[in-house]
Amino acid sequence: FRRVLFRSTIDVTKFHQRPNEILLRADRMDKQIVDIDGRKVVRVNDLRLDEIRGALHLVAVDVGAAGLLRRLGMEGAYRLLARNLGLPVPERYIDWEDVDPVESSVASVKLRVPHAGLAELHPADLASILDQLAPRDRAGVLASLDDEAVADAIEEMEPEAQVEVLEDLAPERAADILEEMSPDDAADLVADLDQDTRDEILAFMEKEEADEVKELLGYPEDSAGGLMTTEFVAIDAGLTAGGAIDRLRELEPDAETIYYVYVIDEEGRLAGVLSLRDLIVARPATPIADFMIKEPVAVLVTAGQDEVAEVVAKYNLLAAPVVDDERRLVGIVTVDDAIDTRSEEHTSELQSHHDLVCRLLLEKK
Repeated sequence: FRRVLFRSTIDVTKFHQRPNEILLRADRMDKQIVDIDGRKVVRVNDLRLDEIRGALHLVAVDVGAAGLLRRLGMEGAYRLLARNLGLPVPERYIDWEDVDPVESSVASVKLRVPHAGLAELHPADLASILDQLAPRDRAGVLASLDDEAVADAIEEMEPEAQVEVLEDLAPERAADILEEMSPDDAADLVADLDQDTRDEILAFMEKEEADEVKELLGYPEDSAGGLMTTEFVAIDAGLTAGGAIDRLRELEPDAETIYYVYVIDEEGRLAGVLSLRDLIVARPATPIADFMIKEPVAVLVTAGQDEVAEVVAKYNLLAAPVVDDERRLVGIVTVDDAIDTRSEEHTSELQSHHDLVCRLLLEKK
């Protein structure tokens, strides 16, 4: 590019890079970045510099094919050919403000980027980006995010990716992240770890959270106990509607697990269930026993996953309560977990059918 000299003399001493400086060619060209708006990882093919108030500024990165052709010295020929054939010229620029330079050599060391843009992404988008990054770069991003954001993203990943991410973390950090996850998701993830890693991480977890995970690990994976979460809202059967709402304010339950309010007796047995709508519209002095659904449908903790899915589907439940042999409430299976179970089975059936067809075709040959 053109450089304008404002002085009659120039400094020709050897360049020494300062700590807060980056080398555009060495540190940015051909490097991975995150396109925040596009929610994906891309590679930089070229850089765009514009003059702003007498100084050159990096304003955008070129991630399209045109940038690559330009660097290869083929852009002019391609544009001429494209114009004659009526073909488009693939150009794609991303504003520098919408870029997160995730590579650890730049983001974590030189620029100290806090990855604020990544922290604002939906957990599913963040999970997809983390899955595309090299382990070293992913470690830099994870170090900048809080435990809750990382936990939400991990819950959106495939099991193999979850294990890879967790094993790359220090055991103390892995424990903190597991504590932010729902107990059932944490238990599923811990179950996929090798025994030594599992024991090391559980040792760093708070006792209450660790005990919940260990309890869930004790159930068969394909049972209601293996599918359930122990995060649910249960209140005493003797409360009024107003007292029940006050109790909810005290508990401050997670919005994801408050599909229903379960009512239990003195022994912890499931006595009824309330919808939030019925609870809100009821007069404050009305006993909840007057408008709760008595003896609600429930599944035993030993019930198989097929039975759980059938109950959720048959009764159009957002969550199915799970009880022990004494009908004590021990957990709930949410509709998304029930649906996931059916989806996995359906995928397995399709794969088996595909394998059978392929085998028959090979035998005929």
